[in-house]
Amino acid sequence: MRKTLKLLSLLLILWVMPAMAKDVPVPTLDPTYKVIAGDVLQVTVWKEDGLDREVLVLPDGSFSFPLIGTVEAQGRTTLQLQDIIKNRLNTLIPDASVSVSVKAALGHTVSVIGQVAKPGEFVIGHSMSAMQALSQAGGLTPYASESDIIVIRHDPSGKEFSIPLPYDDISAGKHLDKDLVLAPGDVVVVPTASLF
Repeated sequence: MRKTLKLLSLLLILWVMPAMAKDVPVPTLDPTYKVIAGDVLQVTVWKEDGLDREVLVLPDGSFSFPLIGTVEAQGRTTLQLQDIIKNRLNTLIPDASVSVSVKAALGHTVSVIGQVAKPGEFVIGHSMSAMQALSQAGGLTPYASESDIIVIRHDPSGKEFSIPLPYDDISAGKHLDKDLVLAPGDVVVVPTASLF
């Protein structure tokens, strides 16, 4: 009887687990994704348990790693970082097998504020347009001024500037090239329509 119960339990597990696994979303990042400050990386060196680390990319764009010190990560892909770490470890661990992955793309965020269903901050793990961000925010409310939507962006010197988004035209299928690809830190502002 016990053998039968164990066998039934095992069959139930084998039957239920794959069904559960297909419902779990697997995050994917664009291979050209460039790391920025705020991202959390998982660095693994095969057969070197002491070198398996979760690291936070600091505001200056770098992180520290044992044996090699500071690594400049800002603007680099995970493959580039793997090569840098492997080359620096080479004198201590010849032919090290290094893997770097983005555990949390927390630095790549955009905000959507104003007259949208779900205003907030969104993590972008791939390129995202302003229209996609508005969609993620649940779309516009009935009180939104569709013709006055702007994207606020910072230039490299830190100065803010705004870019108008012709929502009416894009949603009507015109001027699709005006759907702005967002950069980390952008803020999409949807103002309230005037009553008069």
